[in-house]
Amino acid sequence: MIKTADKSAELMEDIHQRYTEMGQDPLVHLEGLKYAKPITYWDYCEIDTLLSLQKPRTIVPDESVFIMYHQVNELIFKMILSEIQQIADKEDLNAHFFTERLGRINRYWGILINSFSIMKDGMETAQYLKFRTTLTPASGFQSAQYRTIEICCTPLENLVHQYFRPQLSENATLDEKLSKIYWQAAGLNFKTGEKNLTLQLFEVKYREEFLRIAHDYEHKNIWAKYIAIHPDEQKDQNLIKALRHLDEMVNIEWVMTHYHTAEKYLESDGNTTEATGGSSWKKYMHPSYQRRIFFPKLWSSEELENWGRN
Repeated sequence: MIKTADKSAELMEDIHQRYTEMGQDPLVHLEGLKYAKPITYWDYCEIDTLLSLQKPRTIVPDESVFIMYHQVNELIFKMILSEIQQIADKEDLNAHFFTERLGRINRYWGILINSFSIMKDGMETAQYLKFRTTLTPASGFQSAQYRTIEICCTPLENLVHQYFRPQLSENATLDEKLSKIYWQAAGLNFKTGEKNLTLQLFEVKYREEFLRIAHDYEHKNIWAKYIAIHPDEQKDQNLIKALRHLDEMVNIEWVMTHYHTAEKYLESDGNTTEATGGSSWKKYMHPSYQRRIFFPKLWSSEELENWGRN
């Protein structure tokens, strides 16, 4: 009984100190607890709201699978961004913390890659080909969180389309680099300079946000944080392995899961069907064509040369 009283007194003191430091009256918050409802799983996780977020545009049953799977992806992207932010905001960053957070990120990517069989094998081809036309001009490349992850991982010049990289001046601004970003290939006619509706809508909504993020993360993206730690820490083999693993998963494995899924559905009749966004998806998606690499200095010249071909 004495131990319980001591514990209660200690806890009350901690509560009093915390709210006092916040400039709050601890008694007001304690009084509020008298009227608080008990928390439930369904309220805490907003289950009813979550399950109401699927709005199919057709009567085709498998469209719901398509929607829910992409929503799951977006939730995992948000988890990844949370880990990236912890790395970016860490002032006394060391190899141990860095590797541990990269391990979390890589596990999330592992879930994404391994779960993509839901897209590849979890829908009937006939059903997919029926509802996909109603999605035009929407495209998976319009995932703003995915694009944000890329911007937060590497210097922006590494995301410039390979066609424009040799033309990029040493003093090119972030705005200029963003204007040559690789994902424009999904909606830009390089001969005429015309942008399709998919790209136009995407840029109207997110371009300024991407530019803000690029400025914010210019000196604290994952690569910038890596080269800023002590040289001895940079040699940590577990850290290097984690960085390489992230690069390979995002820019080869994840891309190829999409590529093979597109092959199944868009070449099901023996002919190559155009993507809903209008892109030439075979060129746009394949890693050996795009050659997106977050951390090129961690790969040998031979590995870089054969990127995405094995």
